[in-house]
Amino acid sequence: MSSNTLTAMHQRLAELTPTEQRIAAHVLADPSAVVGASITQVAAACEVSVASLARFARTLGFHGYAEFRLAIAVDVDRATSGRERFQVGDGEVGPLDDAETTVRKIAFQESSAIDQTARDIDLVALDTLAERISGARRIDVYGFGSSALSGMDLQQKLHRIGLFAQCWSDHHIALTSAALLTEADVAIGISHSGRTLEILQTMEVATGTGAMTAAISNAPTSPLATRVDLLLATSASDTPFRAGAMSSRMAQLAVIDFLLVRIAQRNFDSMSTNLELTYRAVQGHRVD
Repeated sequence: MSSNTLTAMHQRLAELTPTEQRIAAHVLADPSAVVGASITQVAAACEVSVASLARFARTLGFHGYAEFRLAIAVDVDRATSGRERFQVGDGEVGPLDDAETTVRKIAFQESSAIDQTARDIDLVALDTLAERISGARRIDVYGFGSSALSGMDLQQKLHRIGLFAQCWSDHHIALTSAALLTEADVAIGISHSGRTLEILQTMEVATGTGAMTAAISNAPTSPLATRVDLLLATSASDTPFRAGAMSSRMAQLAVIDFLLVRIAQRNFDSMSTNLELTYRAVQGHRVD
């Protein structure tokens, strides 16, 4: 689970029961209020039983409400420090915010997503994937909708260091490409929700070929995350103005950078040569 309890609740909302979703919505709406409230007070505010609230805390991996409330307090304190750094009183963008406030709030959201992703990233999975990519015959990257943008970034960076990578954002072409993978290949699916039908179908085909499968997703318990060999999870929260979607993309790009640097570190000499060669190849297209 994410080390940030509020982020973990965002990530798991889709799989919670209606009662649990009601509790999560109340906590996410005003985490500070939970910090100073007893289990009885919070249960009454959510219109659920004390037992339901206790079960909710255990669902998130805590022994009980007291431990859950302490974790929320840590999250609130960390968020307060972040807002102070960006000079915003509230992290959510409002319809009446001026340009300066809007920019600061978006910067806060994106910085927080990258910071939390770095805290939570599975370093063993990161290095395992870097190792497999370094020796792969080919790398297929799949992303649909906005995730295709991150997929194209990963493909371009792998290409620049001399690895054979392709990014597919058309479902039919992705399926046919996945069908031709082998055990010597790597397939990487990118999806914020981890529930997009196209990505699930494509990764299922890739799995059937024996290729190593990996995912970059914001939902660590999603169907995608549970069906791949390796997961690199992002940690971004949704907001009314889609700052969650924007910050998730930034977190995805950060994970891609983590991965690329780990690959480059394994093959420093050849990677440096390839980067220099590709850099020189485009110099004739620059204006002095």
